[in-house]
Parts: sequence; C-alpha cells; structure tokens
Amino acid sequence: MEFLTNLFQGYPDLWGGGVAHSVLIISLVIAFGIILDKIKVAGVSLGITWILFVGILFGHLNLTLNEHLLHFLKEFGLILFVYSIGLQVGPGFFSAFKKGGLTLNTLAMLVVFLGVGMTILLHFTTQIPITTMVGILSGAVTNTPGLGAAQQANSDLHGIDAPEIALGYAVAYPLGVVGIILSLLVLKYFLRIKVDQEEREAVRGLGHLQELTVRGLSLSIRNEAIDGKCVKEIRPLINRDFVISRIRHHDGHETVELVNSDTILRLSDEILVICNPIDIDALTVFFGRPVEVEWEQLNTQLLSRRILITKPELNGKSLSQLKIRNTFGASITRVNRSGVDLVATPQLQLQMGDRVTIVGSELSVAQAEKILGNSMKRLNHPNLIPIFIGIALGCILGSFPFVFPGIPQPVKLGLAGGPLIVSILISRFGPQYKLITYTTMSANLMLREIGISLFLACVGLGAGAGFVDTIVNNGGYVWVGYGAMITILPLLIAGVVGRYVFKLNYYTLIGVLSGSCTNPPALAYSNELTSCDAPAVGYATVYPLTMFLRVLTAQLLIIVFS
Repeated sequence: MEFLTNLFQGYPDLWGGGVAHSVLIISLVIAFGIILDKIKVAGVSLGITWILFVGILFGHLNLTLNEHLLHFLKEFGLILFVYSIGLQVGPGFFSAFKKGGLTLNTLAMLVVFLGVGMTILLHFTTQIPITTMVGILSGAVTNTPGLGAAQQANSDLHGIDAPEIALGYAVAYPLGVVGIILSLLVLKYFLRIKVDQEEREAVRGLGHLQELTVRGLSLSIRNEAIDGKCVKEIRPLINRDFVISRIRHHDGHETVELVNSDTILRLSDEILVICNPIDIDALTVFFGRPVEVEWEQLNTQLLSRRILITKPELNGKSLSQLKIRNTFGASITRVNRSGVDLVATPQLQLQMGDRVTIVGSELSVAQAEKILGNSMKRLNHPNLIPIFIGIALGCILGSFPFVFPGIPQPVKLGLAGGPLIVSILISRFGPQYKLITYTTMSANLMLREIGISLFLACVGLGAGAGFVDTIVNNGGYVWVGYGAMITILPLLIAGVVGRYVFKLNYYTLIGVLSGSCTNPPALAYSNELTSCDAPAVGYATVYPLTMFLRVLTAQLLIIVFS
C-alpha cells in the first residue's frame, strides 16, 4: 500500500512529488468539483466554484502540490481563461458604446465603482488587509478573473502569493451568488414593477435596447417625394441604417419580389424594412404608414435561411463587395455576430463565424450558400496560431511596466489584464487585416473551462491549509457580512438610478445588473422571469466592459493600497 500513500502525498525522491501525484490531485479536485456543480438549492448552484472549495478541502488534508508547480498551473490556467473570454466578447466590445449601450455601460460602471469604493472604505475602517478585502470584493461580485488579477498583481509586487485573497473570495462567494438574486427581487417590489406592462415594452424592444436589436417593419409607401425613385436614390435622403428586403407592387398584379438597389418604389407599394427599433418612427414618417403583411404567405417561392460565414477569404470583406443581390438575386437582411443582430448595411464587414440571414428563391439561396461557405466542418478546425500568438503578445503587454505619477511602483497589466486586452483587440480588429480569429463556441468554452478549472483548483489547494483556522479563530466569519454589503448595496443603488434616472425597462435593468457582476446564475434567473430577450441583451452589452474593469480595479487596489 506504500505506492498509494506516495501517489496521494507525493514521492519523496521526485521533484514536486512526481508527475503522477500532481496529475492525480489536480484531476480529483476538478472532477469532484464538477460533480458537486450539479447540486442546486432553490434552483441556484455555486457552479464551477465548487472546484475551489474541493481544492481547499484537499489543501486542508495536506493533499497538495509543490508550491512552484502550483503557481505555474494557476497562472497558466488564468491566461487560458481570460484570453478565451476576450475572444468571446471582443467582437461586441466597442459596439456596446453606441448611445443605448453607453447608458447601460454607465450604469454597470456605477455598480463596479460603488463596490470598489465600499471595499476601500471597509479596508480603512476595519483595518482588514487590502489583499483580504480584494478577495472579498471578487467573491461578493462572483468575479473569478478579478481574483486571479489580484493574486498575480500581489505576486509581482511582493514576490510571494497571498492566500488570504483566495480565503476572502471563498468566504464571500456563496452569499454573492444568492445576494445578487435577492437584490433583483427586492428591486422588483421596491420599484413597484407592473410585470405585464414591462413585458410588453421589452418584447417591442423599447427603451435602451433600441440600438442593440433588429426588427422587421412593414410599411405602405405614401411619400410622393420618393415615388418613381430607386432604392439607391432614396438612401442618402434619410440618414438611417436600414435594409428593404421585400416589396409588394400594387400595379394590378400585387406581386411580391426581392428588392435590390435598382428597384423602383411606387405609391401604395408595401415594403418590408429591417432596421433598429430606434429608427422605426423616422422610417415610418419617411416612407408612409405601417401595415400588417404576412410576407411568408404571399410568396411561398421566397424562403429565409441563416447561413454561416466559413470561407476565410470573406473575412473582413464588406457586404457590398460580395454583390449577392446583383449576382444571385438573393438579399442579406441581417447579420448575427456574437449573439447580436446587426442591420446588413453595404459597408458592414463580415467576420468568420457570422450568421447572415439571406432571403431569396431556393436556387438563389443555394448559390449564395456556396459562396459564403456554411460549412461547420471548416469552423470545427481551431485556428491555433492567433490563440498562441495572442497569448504571447498578452504576456509581453502584461509584463510591460507603466509609470504613473503618484504611484510608487510601476503598474503592470499582469497575466490577467495583458492577455485580456490583446484578445479583445485581436478578435475585434483582426478580420480587418485578414487575420482569422474565430473559434467555435464549443472550442472557446472548452479552452475557458479548462483554464478556470486549473486556476480554481490551484487557488484552493494553496489556500486550504489556513482556511479553517482563519474562519474559526481569526474572525473570518465577519467577512461574510462585509461581502454581503459589497454585493447588495451597489446593486440596490444602481437599480434605483437605472429606473428613475435612466428610465430603464425592468427586464433590461436586471440583465444589466447581472452583467455588472458577471454572474451567469443571476442571468439564468432573469431569463426565467420573461419570455423576451431583454435581460440577455442587457447582460451581453455590459459584460465586456465590466469584465475588463473588474480585472483592472482588482489589480489597482493591490498596487495602490498594498
């Protein structure tokens, strides 16, 4: 039985206890954590964070790894995690700063900075070390990258790991998950929300989602000024993004056909316009009046299909360069990118992995499909060069020292901030330089889950030795209360501001608040309250900036106050 003892506690004559020992411990911690992930109380689970608690238990039982190996695996897992997040959020990062998105992101920033302000205030009033308080902050807002950024910043600053960061995170995290959901419930009753009315407005895409969604609009042409003009002549007359998809001519035949740039518009013709909800009123006034038309039933020869962009040579090309309408007689009406629909304007540049909605006859759609690709097999093959080149550039950027007046130590973005920024920039601007950065959702998720699993397992193993003593003998139980304050108060304040100052729809508001804490369980709860996509759109709009700010502020708190 000696070999079992050595396998679990390490071989004394091998560095780090041996490869078999290290792999076994890491694998068991991750496996048991994922198994416990299935446990739900009132529909709420701690998710993958169970890996952290299993790691703490193993560490408490002295079933751990060599400290140098532990440090390497933790940092490597963190890099994989934040880089894959950047690839996911990058395409929509800058588009989230449109007028509607800017308002939502301003509210999310309020949540972030209120939490940071409370952390600083508690640090000075309670004399709890800033390392512990940053851990409590990261746990209270359920933000694991912030935990990694704080640990990495402290390691760069002092040359050693600070287990109290992980201890604060572990203590505050469970109530952080529950506290966010409780805050959303409290706001529902405090703000006296009329559920039916909020639901109707959210379904129509009103409020601050108007620039972040796409709608179809049927109009009857009543404007004599555009009678007899072609589509390309009227576009400069109204400064709005829109696509005219189909037209029904009232010339005695009432035929339905697709629209191209040379299509002539006549009075009483009916058109299907694809646009942002914010432009609906202006386009209605310009063209005529809204009508009810069942376009699918009028011409069964026309079909609508979503096609995946999978040909590398299309990466970075604009829709006007493809000449789909003129060549095949089909029309691209909208483009779905990272879960958000975009109006298919001529200048819109395509990216690998975009899903375009194309309308036309079966033959024309099939011909366009050959040009666009629509081959999942192409996308299933991961593009590893941008991933590892990006990680290398991220490490260089993260290690570069920036000097700011008033801060005694040079500031580094670290192994959390550097790869995150590089991945956002590469995924957003890479297609303009013919760089293919697309990875399938499954590949991205696999990379992300492996990274976060390694990171949490190593953090737990490193913090396990002192966890029980900290909670029982050193007042760690008080941290739960501090974490609850950091979780709930900023959300309640921001909820009131969002409702009464920004006039947000309730379902958009709870999506934004869930995104400001980067909390998937809160988003799942929000989605269960409504059949519309307002919470998901609000969450996705603020998630990129919030994630970036959580990582950056965690590092700055350590650098400035440590």
